[in-house]
Amino acid sequence: MNITPSDATLPSAATSKRTASSRANKTAPSGELSASKSEIGSLTGSANAVASITHLTAKLSQYLTPSELKKVKEAYRFSDEKHLGQMRKSGEPYISHPIAVAEICADWKLDAQAIMAALLHDVMEDQDVQKEELIEHFGAPVAALVDGLSKLDKIEFQSQIEAQAENFRKMLLAMARDVRVILVKLADRLHNMRTLGVMSVEKKRRIARETMEVYVPIAHRLGLNNIYRELQELSFSHLHPLRHRTLQKAVKAARGNRREVVSKILESVKTTLAAASIHAQIDGREKTLYGIYRKMRTKHLSFSQVLDVYGFRIVVDTFANCYVALGTLHALYKPMPGKFKDYIAIPKLNGYQSLHTTLIGPYGTPVEFQIRTQDMHRVAESGVAAHWLYKDEDGDLSDLQQRTHAWLQSLLDIQKQTGDSAEFLEHVKVDLFPDSVYVFTPKSKIIALPRGATTLDFAYTIHTDIGDSTVAAKINHESVPLRSELHNGDIVEIITARGSRPSPNWLSFVRTGKARSAIRHHLRTINLQESIELGASLLTQALNALNADSTLTPGLVEHLLDESSAKTLDEIYADIGVGKRMAGLVARHIMGLQEKQSTPLSSLQADEDTPHKQNSIVINGNEGASIQLAPCCLPIPGDKLIGQLKRDQGVIVHTEDCNIAKRQRNKDPERWIEVLWGTEINRHFDCRIKVLVHNDKGILARVAAEIGNSDANIIYVNMDDDKDQMMTQLIFTIQIQDRVHLARLLRNVRRIHGVTRILRDRS
Repeated sequence: MNITPSDATLPSAATSKRTASSRANKTAPSGELSASKSEIGSLTGSANAVASITHLTAKLSQYLTPSELKKVKEAYRFSDEKHLGQMRKSGEPYISHPIAVAEICADWKLDAQAIMAALLHDVMEDQDVQKEELIEHFGAPVAALVDGLSKLDKIEFQSQIEAQAENFRKMLLAMARDVRVILVKLADRLHNMRTLGVMSVEKKRRIARETMEVYVPIAHRLGLNNIYRELQELSFSHLHPLRHRTLQKAVKAARGNRREVVSKILESVKTTLAAASIHAQIDGREKTLYGIYRKMRTKHLSFSQVLDVYGFRIVVDTFANCYVALGTLHALYKPMPGKFKDYIAIPKLNGYQSLHTTLIGPYGTPVEFQIRTQDMHRVAESGVAAHWLYKDEDGDLSDLQQRTHAWLQSLLDIQKQTGDSAEFLEHVKVDLFPDSVYVFTPKSKIIALPRGATTLDFAYTIHTDIGDSTVAAKINHESVPLRSELHNGDIVEIITARGSRPSPNWLSFVRTGKARSAIRHHLRTINLQESIELGASLLTQALNALNADSTLTPGLVEHLLDESSAKTLDEIYADIGVGKRMAGLVARHIMGLQEKQSTPLSSLQADEDTPHKQNSIVINGNEGASIQLAPCCLPIPGDKLIGQLKRDQGVIVHTEDCNIAKRQRNKDPERWIEVLWGTEINRHFDCRIKVLVHNDKGILARVAAEIGNSDANIIYVNMDDDKDQMMTQLIFTIQIQDRVHLARLLRNVRRIHGVTRILRDRS
């Protein structure tokens, strides 16, 4: 292929001082999820280096048409011109980075639009190129891809965490619309990690940690195992360089000692498979250093114990021969019980398919085998990139594409139900964990869920409406609590009832991001008015405590909405009511706006170090979900109270002497407010009591009868399992009116013969 000089090389930065000077002082926006390009290695200056696209065009010419290749060259020239004068810290022209990203995408044989987006992926973020300009030059699809890859550096955020979460949300939602976004992004991150050596130690660790926490799970979830392993290795080498070097030397030294065993196993397996007329490609699987390190840490094994497990991969020609090869190997070496997994019949979430078996090889050493076909091997290494386009010409979806599409669609569902970026990030990270369990519907459809998922997670996976109306569940035809964890092979049945609604308690045990976001969305919706009223009350009290004017003028509200990214004042009130915003911080923000509007300075005098001197909230115990009584200490009327503002849960009311409240208050004092009991209390409250009794016949019946005679209701009772002891401790959860009622009940029970001690339990 003929390549013009402008295609093959980038003019040296010395010839473009005019553009370099205009960008020399450019600063990166703060608080981005991905490290800024200046941190990864861009700077401006002079150099004589050139960047070539010879290798890229050679790769692309194998599968792109001449017209598509021409468009790619146009994208290169555009990016080349925009990045003139910009250099990496390694001394290379900055354009070498987009070219390297495009080459990685070309290895996956992504289409021309994705390659163009790879070449242009930094021009919006670094060079202030507008999306409209990209649409004009390269069309809307390419512009949309580049926009999805660009971070939100034009928006000011209240914190770095908020900015990181919002950038992550933008990237994942763009990925949900077009999976090519994340493929280009992973290629971008891979090249940045390969060239991270020039950075400072602190930045290397920060970027490596982010890669390990976010991009490695995404690569695994999409089945991109080659990138998954390389990103893991690179992150490990920068996070723990000494451990990485030590393991590297140990593995190198151990290789020589392993050659004899490996050769003997390979020869035996080849001979046995050939005798069974199975054509197979057999390779030894080298464990990654991070894989060795993780296994040593999690299973508390020594280095020699981990390395003494030999791994081989067998790639056969047909689906049936996978199982024939398995039987042949089991005849050659004895299988280890419980060490066989059939990922062909039930593929992993990311589409991975193989038979896994562990056998006892020569000298009694464990030998792990993976058996798969060539197509399975291609998907195992490249995942969704092996056939990234959602639909073929007939519009049909493959099994892997259906699973990927379902997961990407779930991101959009979570986005619709999520209040903010930080919550969205929390939910999605939960779903990125690779471990999973496979369960069945009553009609034998397989459902994959994260390990630890419950029957309620299963219900929400089927449909949000089913989850919202769930009242009971069965596992393997037996009734179980909704919090019951699922295990591989379980048959799960969900029982619903019209009118049933989610409970706030569900948030304490659901596992999947979809379930958590759906429950929170429902609770926010039904309790919105209550949260608005609570938030307005809290804000007024915070303003009064700061001696500020609590009257919010229309002009003040307009400025407050502009600077807080809220659409209405009620939205701010609701956020305060559910704990998303701190009333004290919003009050101080309002004071700042009042000062700008020439509010008298005397009204701004406040003690910022005493956030708890707000007027107290008055409760009667019949409030909705926005005010909850803490289950640890179970407050009752007459107790002194303190309230904790918890995110998405409103106010959690504790007794003032609750040990849990004391610890949490020391950690985060800004989120605590004073709470008082009201005068219109007309309900009973839960309370726990402990009763130490002699283990006499009928003692439980006598204590329970006296509790009933004291006008209290027993809702739960527990006792020691050991019946041979002389003394037994009974624990009751009862319903009473107030502290006076409780004191009378304790006196009555204490008089019973056989009762040694009775007290209120607030542990």
